[in-house]
Amino acid sequence: MTTLINETKTSRGNVAALMVALLAACVAFQLNASMLSPALVTMGNELHTDQAVIGLSQTWFFTAAALFSLFLPRLSDIVGRKKILLGMMLLMAVGSVIAAMAPDVTWLFVGRIVQGVSGPTVPLCLIMLRSAVNNPRKYGALMGLITAVNGGVAGVDSFVGGYFAEHFGFRSIFWLMVGLAIVATALVAILAGESKPAAGTTMDWLGVFFIVIAAGALLTALNEGSKLVGAFSSGTLMLAIGLIVVAAAAFAAFWTVEKRSKEPMVETVHLRQRSTWAPLLTTTLAMTGIFAVINGIVPAYVQAAAPGFGVGPTEMSLMILTPYALLGWVFGPISGRLAPVLGYTKVLRIGMLGSIAALAVIAFFGLSSLPLMIVGTALLGIMYAGTVNIMLNGLGVVLSPAGNPGFLPGMNAGAFNLGAGLSFLVLPAVLVATSALGDARASYLTVVVVGLAITVAAFAASLLIPKPLEAEVEK
Repeated sequence: MTTLINETKTSRGNVAALMVALLAACVAFQLNASMLSPALVTMGNELHTDQAVIGLSQTWFFTAAALFSLFLPRLSDIVGRKKILLGMMLLMAVGSVIAAMAPDVTWLFVGRIVQGVSGPTVPLCLIMLRSAVNNPRKYGALMGLITAVNGGVAGVDSFVGGYFAEHFGFRSIFWLMVGLAIVATALVAILAGESKPAAGTTMDWLGVFFIVIAAGALLTALNEGSKLVGAFSSGTLMLAIGLIVVAAAAFAAFWTVEKRSKEPMVETVHLRQRSTWAPLLTTTLAMTGIFAVINGIVPAYVQAAAPGFGVGPTEMSLMILTPYALLGWVFGPISGRLAPVLGYTKVLRIGMLGSIAALAVIAFFGLSSLPLMIVGTALLGIMYAGTVNIMLNGLGVVLSPAGNPGFLPGMNAGAFNLGAGLSFLVLPAVLVATSALGDARASYLTVVVVGLAITVAAFAASLLIPKPLEAEVEK
């Protein structure tokens, strides 16, 4: 009876007020990543370190986000979604303060890791929205609007980030994040309703422990493995292998715990289903192939005097990141509205093919022509930020088991952050490895082609995702 009452209160709430609160939370979270994209070079200069280390700070942010995403949505089902979202916003503000005051890159890492607690913000907001909106068409449109934030805040974030980095230094960006996180906290506290569909259930903390150890060990192993690209070390190799063994053992323990638990975090039968592993695989591959290209590789290339175009951070943001994010913002609600009618998986695959085409334009034409680089990134904004990103987030919600609504969105949020972290690991490592050949443009070409190949693999994985029939309507 408690569960029914909690869900009814949420569903009768003011949807407009809820949307304001959820959008504020998603915007605050997104700024943790996208606003820093044009500032990465400045961060390296001000903290006296190289771009590989600064890229690693991004990796650790997304690693932390991935780990917290694994269990916070499920915990929110039990203790309250609003309560968990408020906690994430507050910790985001704390992490931003630490990063803003960081005397060196180590404290920057600490701040970014604390910010990573906010990892499952978008899926948690989508879960809260779905409990309030039952109409598939209306939910699809509102889902598209919220999820479009993941591609950037209508381009304003990248412009402001570039401007602040150029004129006030990177610390000013983190102070701005503090203010926005506090505003988001206040709006969620005032406007959002509470819901706990699994109230009274016991949280499976032993299962959480093992899955976090497994994911953390795997991510750290990948991080160590990337160091072998620049310089081989037997010690690094052995550490990476050891961490992989730890990850495998922890996952085996997690599987055993989940099979025996009376109230498991995840039922193993769900993990075996295509409706679980196919979207997770697609999300991870898509993010790995695309995220660092648009948020790291392309901005760095455009700003480089050679072989790039020597464009300043603010101008680069206006030319590259702003159109990408703005088009994602515009097309997000459109693809969200089309999804229940044409089919979530069909719209996803259209977006995947378009993203592959956009990466091809960037790789084979954009590296030698700034106008074509702008065209390629704009197309990526439509097809990835405004379509693929929306569908993958939506599928995480609509394919989740009815008895455990926080399960798949949480795992999918982990996949988003895992893919983002992998992207900032793999693609910069490829750039470093190929730069030794002496041809800088060829190095950038190789990196984007690698991203394109991974995105093709993501499209192949998307063919395995089943249709969420209950979330679609007859034409």
